[in-house]
Amino acid sequence: MTTSVQTKKMTMIQGINDALRTMLAEDDDVLVMGQDVGVNGGVFRATEGLHEEFGDERVIDAPLAESGIVGTSIGLAANGYRPIAEMQFLGFTYPAFNQIMTHATRIRQRSMGRYTAPMVVRAPYGAGVRAPEIHSDSVEALFTHMPGIKVVVPSNAYDAKGLLIASIEDPDPVIFLEPMRCYRSSRVEVPEEKYNIKLGKAAVRKEGADISVFTWGAMTIETMKAVEEIENEQHITCDVIDLRTLSPLDKETISASVQKTGRAVIVHEAPATGGVSGEVMTIINDTSFLYLRSPIERVCGFDTPVPVYSLENEYIPSPEKIKNAIHRSISF
Repeated sequence: MTTSVQTKKMTMIQGINDALRTMLAEDDDVLVMGQDVGVNGGVFRATEGLHEEFGDERVIDAPLAESGIVGTSIGLAANGYRPIAEMQFLGFTYPAFNQIMTHATRIRQRSMGRYTAPMVVRAPYGAGVRAPEIHSDSVEALFTHMPGIKVVVPSNAYDAKGLLIASIEDPDPVIFLEPMRCYRSSRVEVPEEKYNIKLGKAAVRKEGADISVFTWGAMTIETMKAVEEIENEQHITCDVIDLRTLSPLDKETISASVQKTGRAVIVHEAPATGGVSGEVMTIINDTSFLYLRSPIERVCGFDTPVPVYSLENEYIPSPEKIKNAIHRSISF
């Protein structure tokens, strides 16, 4: 006899909250730590209600000291806990960069496996919400260049819950980046029970035959808009691949898609130079070069900091820019 899975429509912020509650209830070694995560429930309310339910020894309000939050989490992780450190914004992670790069990513190698750091660093990130300077940075590539840490970016509530649970259960550190534009932009059905989504596995959001479009995070929404419009205008179909995990990348899904379509566009809002799109291009060249029918196209942010509000929309890849890249590739 089969039982149906109970689901509930959730926003991404609700999916994250549900994942945290699920893991706090299941494992006494799971802790949440960060600025305003306790009594106030977090700047975006991702931890709302958790302090009341689990107490201040499990949901810990920390001082305004990112290096202290991450450093303490590393010590806790090395001693058997599974801490989840919240950075209020990804740009605020810079003071903790040394702790992540020098200690969290290396502790397994340094101790020859005696110690590990099973911890998660959560951070809202990305432009499009009219936030002040430093709040909207997309610097995911900084962390993908660190051996020993995984980098995860959900684009909807279902993925956010499953990927966060998988990240908390992972034996090594994970950077979990949450696109602010996706926090409350949509609701999807999310199982109320525990589930996880394997890290390192991309999601095929749409299948097509003529071109592959790779993206992640908030740009998944813009990409799907562009693909819908261009498919209505032309007799083409697009593969849309939401990478979800940026380190490690899903090489098999990337190469299989390009070998099917022969064309590729990569979309991300981070600056182009040194961005993750360069690594995706390398995977395509290494595995699928002879299948390509046109040069690989990229649609990225500019090599500048995220600009002031009035120029923010010019900075972010738009459906129109994505459509133009698809047109160039198809018509080559």
